[in-house]
Amino acid sequence: MSVIDLVWLVPLFPLAGFLIIGLFRNIFPKAVAGFIGSTTVLLSFALSIAIFFELQDSTVKTFLIPLFDWIKAGNLLVPFSFQVDPLSALMLLIVTGIGFLIHVYSTGYMHHDAGFGKFFSYLNLFVFFMLLLVLGSNYVIMFIGWEGVGLCSYLLIGFWYTNSSYASAAKKAFVMNRIGDLGFLIGVFLIFTTFGSVEFASVFPQAANLAPGNPILILITILLFIGATGKSAQIPLFTWLPDAMAGPTPVSALIHAATMVTAGIYMIARSNILFTLSPLTLEVIAIVGVATAILAATIAITQTDIKKVLAYSTVSQLGYMFLGLGVGAYTGAFFHVLTHAFFKALLFLGAGSVIHAMSNEQDMRFMGGLKKKLPVTFITMLVGTIAIAGIPPFSGFFSKDEILAHAYDHSKILWVFGVIGAMFTSFYMFRMLFLTFNNTFRGTHEQEHHLHESPKSMTIPLIVLAILSAIGGFLGVPHILGGNHWLANFLSPVFYQSNVRLGGLTLEHSTEYMLMAVSVAAALTAAFIAFVKYSKNNHVPLADNADRGVLAKLSYNKYYIDEIYDLIITKPLNALSEFFFKVIDKAVIDGVVNGLGRATTEASKGIRLLQSGNIGFYIFMMVAGIVALLLYGFYNI
Repeated sequence: MSVIDLVWLVPLFPLAGFLIIGLFRNIFPKAVAGFIGSTTVLLSFALSIAIFFELQDSTVKTFLIPLFDWIKAGNLLVPFSFQVDPLSALMLLIVTGIGFLIHVYSTGYMHHDAGFGKFFSYLNLFVFFMLLLVLGSNYVIMFIGWEGVGLCSYLLIGFWYTNSSYASAAKKAFVMNRIGDLGFLIGVFLIFTTFGSVEFASVFPQAANLAPGNPILILITILLFIGATGKSAQIPLFTWLPDAMAGPTPVSALIHAATMVTAGIYMIARSNILFTLSPLTLEVIAIVGVATAILAATIAITQTDIKKVLAYSTVSQLGYMFLGLGVGAYTGAFFHVLTHAFFKALLFLGAGSVIHAMSNEQDMRFMGGLKKKLPVTFITMLVGTIAIAGIPPFSGFFSKDEILAHAYDHSKILWVFGVIGAMFTSFYMFRMLFLTFNNTFRGTHEQEHHLHESPKSMTIPLIVLAILSAIGGFLGVPHILGGNHWLANFLSPVFYQSNVRLGGLTLEHSTEYMLMAVSVAAALTAAFIAFVKYSKNNHVPLADNADRGVLAKLSYNKYYIDEIYDLIITKPLNALSEFFFKVIDKAVIDGVVNGLGRATTEASKGIRLLQSGNIGFYIFMMVAGIVALLLYGFYNI
C-alpha cells in the first residue's frame, strides 16, 4: 500500500482531535488540550509531506481514493472519495503546515482564556473541514467542506460571544457566506443536470469538448463565482471579513491566511477548464478582482486598528488572486495563495504578539517605539511587510509579478490598476509597521511597564513563517530571472487543458524587465512616502478625524458600504418582515384561525339550547326525522 492510499488519515487526525478535546475539554488540563490539538494537525502535516514526495516521484499525477459509495438516487451517484493531485497536495501542505504553526501559537496566545479546550476543538474541526474541501473528488464533498468551514468560522469569530458585537460579527459572516453558497449550490445542481455527474473526473473531460462561450458553461461558472465571492470576500460580499476580526487573533490568521478565504480561489483553480471555456466569466472575475483590490487597499490606508489594516489587506490580496484567475494566470493566482499564506499568517500572528504585549490594545495610535521591546516580533513583521509589498527577493514579489505580467498581456488597463493597488499595499503596510514600531511609545505608563516579548510558543512560529516569507518565492522563479518555475511545472498536469487553450505569456523579455522595474519602483516609492510621513515626521492620525479630508474620511468610514447595505437591504427586509408579522401573520392568518374558533364557540352557544333534557321532545324529533326521511324517499322513487 502506498502512502497516498492513506490520505484519508489526513482529515481523520484533526477530526479525532476535535472529538477528544470536545468531549473532555472540561477534564483535560490546558497543556493536554493544546498538545492533542497541535499533535493531530502535526500528524496530518507529516503524512501530507510523505504524500507530496510520493506524488512528485510518481509518473501518475492524479490518484482517486474511493472510500465508500455514499449517495445513490436515480442517476445521481456520489461516492465518498478523495482526489490527490499536485493542486490538492500543495493545499494539504498549506492547510496542515500553517494550521500547525497557528495551533502552536495559540497555546501561548490563548493560555489564560477560560475556553481554551473549546477553542482548540473548534480549530481542529476547522482544519478537518478545510481538508475535506480540498481533498474531495467531487463538488458534493467539496461543498460539505465548504459549508463546514463556514460553520467553524461562525463558531470561531463569535468565540467570545458574550460580547454582543462579536456575536453580531459572527452572524454577519455566516449570513453573507450563505448568500454566496446558494450560488455555488445552484451551480452544482446545474453541473449535474448538464453532465450527469458531479465527479471532477467525469465533468471536466466532458466540458473540454464544449465550444468556448457555451451559455450553459457561462451560467455554471457565474454561479460558481458567486459562491467564490462570498467565501473569498469579493465585491459585493466582502464586508463580513473585516468584521471577522472580532475573533481571537489566531482565528484571524487561520481564516485570512491559508484556509477559508482561499477556498474560492481553490474552487476556481480546480474547475479551471470550465472557466477557461467561459471567457465572459473570466472578464467578470478579473474586473471584480482588481476592483476589490483597489477598494480594499484605499480603505486600509486610513485604518488605525492594526487587525483592520490586515483584514482589508487580505481582501485586497484576494482581489489580486482573482485578477490572476481572470486573466488566465492560474499558476500565478495559486502561487499568490501560497506566498500569501506565509506572509499574511506571519503578519496576523505578529499583530497578535503586539496586542498580547499591549494588554489587548489594537489601536496603532497608542503604540509606537515597540521594536526595542519586541525585537523578534519587529524583525519578523518587517520581513512579512517587505514580502507583501512585493519587494524582491521576498516571496510576494515573484507571485505578484507573475499576476501583473499576465494582466499586462491581457489588458493594459487592468495592469495599471494592479500596479496602483500594489503601490497602495506597500504604503499601508509600511504605515502600519512605522506607526507600531518606530519613534516613541504613545500608550499608557501601565502598558509600557508590562511591555515584553511574547513567549517562545508564539515567537517560534513567527520565525518559521518569516523564513518561509523570505524564501517562498523561489518556488516560482521565472525563466527570465534564470529559474525554471518549479511550481508551474509541478502544477502543469492540473492546468494542462487550460494552458493549451490560453497559451503562455507573449511578452518580450525587455517588457517583462520593464514591468518588474515599474512594480518594484512603485512599491519602494510608496514605502519611502510612508517612512517620511510616519517615521521621520512622526505623523499620528488624530482620534477625532480632524486632520482628514473628504476622501480620507470616506476611506476611514469604509465608504459607508455597511450603512448603504443597511439602508437598501436590511431596513427594507426588516420593514417587509414587520409587515408580514403584523398584517399577514397576526391580522390575516391569526384572524382566520381565531375567527373560526370564535365562530365555533358562538354556534355552539345556540345549538346547545336544543339539548333540553326533555325525553318527550327527543321522541318528537325522532318521529319528525323518520317522517322527513320517508317523505324524501317517497318523492325520489
